[in-house]
Amino acid sequence: MWKCEQVVGGELDVAEAAALYRASTLAERRPVEDTQRFARMLAGANLVIVARDEEGHLIGISRAITDGVYSTYLSDLAVDAAYQGRGVGRDLIRATREAAPEAKLILLAAPAAVDYYPHVGFTAHDSAWTMPGPAASA
Repeated sequence: MWKCEQVVGGELDVAEAAALYRASTLAERRPVEDTQRFARMLAGANLVIVARDEEGHLIGISRAITDGVYSTYLSDLAVDAAYQGRGVGRDLIRATREAAPEAKLILLAAPAAVDYYPHVGFTAHDSAWTMPGPAASA
């Protein structure tokens, strides 16, 4: 079993969070090896939900940016591969929605996760656009 709770992203242990991203495969698309940048990512999110198992190990994270009433951008949903398929991701999404219940939840799916999101209530949107930052590599 696990417990989800809202935390302050800047107070997370950066090494522990990076280990989770690696265990979830999200590290392939996030700058976890650039510790300073990764720490700024965690601190910059204003809605962070974590899932911890009974021993307190970090097994999942939802990292989002929200205004609380109109939109919540779910920028990262990471679940340790050993816990995937058990409902951890679904619980993280539920807790993220409960923290900003009026807001529309928006995300860009990782290629390997495209088929997951329709099963948890998301609908595809055909007019999303991205523009990488000038120094962005991930």
